[in-house]
Amino acid sequence: MTRTRRAIAALAVALLAGAARGAEVNVGVTVSATGPAASIGIPSRKAIALLPTTIDGVKVNYIVLDDATDSTTAVKNVRKLTSENEVDALLGSNSTPASLAMVDVAAETETPLISLAAGSRIIEPMDEKRRWVFKTPQNDQLMATAIAQHMVDRGVKKAAFIGFADAYGDGWLTAFSKAAERRNLKIVARERYNRLDTSVTGQVLKILSAKPDAVLVGASGTPAVLPQKTLVERGYKGAVYQTHGVANPDFLRVGGKGVEGAFLPTGPVVVANQLPDDHPSKKAALEFVRRYEVANGPGTASSFGAHAWDAGLLLKAAVPVALEQARPGTRQFRIALRRALEHVHDLRGAHGVFNMTSTDHGGLDLRARVMVQIRNGTWQLIP
Repeated sequence: MTRTRRAIAALAVALLAGAARGAEVNVGVTVSATGPAASIGIPSRKAIALLPTTIDGVKVNYIVLDDATDSTTAVKNVRKLTSENEVDALLGSNSTPASLAMVDVAAETETPLISLAAGSRIIEPMDEKRRWVFKTPQNDQLMATAIAQHMVDRGVKKAAFIGFADAYGDGWLTAFSKAAERRNLKIVARERYNRLDTSVTGQVLKILSAKPDAVLVGASGTPAVLPQKTLVERGYKGAVYQTHGVANPDFLRVGGKGVEGAFLPTGPVVVANQLPDDHPSKKAALEFVRRYEVANGPGTASSFGAHAWDAGLLLKAAVPVALEQARPGTRQFRIALRRALEHVHDLRGAHGVFNMTSTDHGGLDLRARVMVQIRNGTWQLIP
């Protein structure tokens, strides 16, 4: 390339970058601020208010809608956000069923989606649709293996499962079954219930008749309280495990003494101040807790808010790269943003260290989980 051509190419790049920076990035958000998953969605909505409003000198706008924990509403929201608001990226929703329903719209409109739900099926197996979808919560399998190993280490031989009768429960039953099988841990009962159920007595009686050493509740938010409280009321003395889908203050408040002693894996942010100083997420986790509690009060920070916070960190890392290639509001920018998200490397978030690739749109490893126990109404890190 001649010197003149190089100069022209450099000028073209500079003009493109300048034009890109003259535009604004629009991010569409749908969260479950009402409905059964409100205890998860409300912290996410509050965390969105803390995300950067400027990235690399470009203004960022967040358009936030409530899907009421309803998959159909979530799809309507993202269709509105992509068609009317012409957003460059999507965040949400909080439940696995809603996020799964949103995948088709993200792929159809070629809009990068960062889910705030945990189900592995949101991003796996990778295909033409899921290449547009990323997520910040830890995969079920990553957390299920921690639970199964903890059970085995405590001498558990027989375990029972009771979980949501939806995609979240399906994912957890599959993940836990695989983890248990590898460790010769026998699952003696498998029961399901709906998020809005007010009684699980029948399911719990079946579990008790199987005489398990431990029970895993495959549920999220405050509806996960019901099975454990019922087990306690029926005199169960074995260990109870919950998923990382309950790690928020509302679960402790609603559950009270009925959830005391439960074990669960969670992201490091939940016990940020108890982490060793060399933990790679301690600094980011403490920063999130500080910012969130300044805005919402002491003791209000939760893992669900941190999932939204980490989504903001991913955008903060990827948007500048996309800005070098295209102008916000265009298909080219959305494509560039998706590619940039796939190359996020060594990003230290509140929940773990993200290393995205074209085949891994979760990007988290073992550093994204710790085991905790509920003691005296608080989360206590298990060394």
